[in-house]
Amino acid sequence: MTAWLGPDEWQAVALSLRVAVVATLISLPFGVAAAYALARWEFPGKQLFNGLIHLPLVLPPVVTGYLLLLAFGPQGPAGRFLEAAFGVSLAFRWTGAVLAAAIMAFPLMVRAIRLALETVDPKLESAAATLGAGPRQIFLTVTLPLLLPGLIAGAILAFAKAMGEFGATITFVSNIPGETQTLPSAVYAFLQVPGGEAAAMRLVIISVIVSMGALLASEMLARRVARK
Repeated sequence: MTAWLGPDEWQAVALSLRVAVVATLISLPFGVAAAYALARWEFPGKQLFNGLIHLPLVLPPVVTGYLLLLAFGPQGPAGRFLEAAFGVSLAFRWTGAVLAAAIMAFPLMVRAIRLALETVDPKLESAAATLGAGPRQIFLTVTLPLLLPGLIAGAILAFAKAMGEFGATITFVSNIPGETQTLPSAVYAFLQVPGGEAAAMRLVIISVIVSMGALLASEMLARRVARK
């Protein structure tokens, strides 16, 4: 692949993979917690909470990126706090691309995990409780194994979405080669210059291969776990 892709193209592919993997891993525990709360709990503001989680699906990605810039940019309240307290800067950095990708992929992850949770019979958890298992043990030994196919599907869908994220990312962290230029941003950049169509097409092919691979892996893993 390194011979087929040029250095800039390979750099964009590698950065996209890095961003997507980190965004998925960071989002996963929060996705499970959010899905569990929506599937099993009743609390004031539940519909508002659900709406906020799914808001990135209906907002234009550029709007999401602009809101991130307002909040986490150098002059934003969260950005100033992170810089002062931890020396962390997200705007125009690859870590900001991770944040943008995670937020855009989060609704898909939560939805898949929530649907899986809603198929788990609460009576099984109640039976474990009557046998003396605590909430943590019930979740780890009963709920999580039954939830695993949906969790895998949600994680891989989030990974695929993070790989293809463009609008929020380019608005929040720009399109800096070697720092924030992910695969979709590189395709866009190549299409803006004469003669860049060949490089853009190579990246499009890589994008299709990775996305199809992620979807096929999701189906295969989910079926294998379900059989077990």
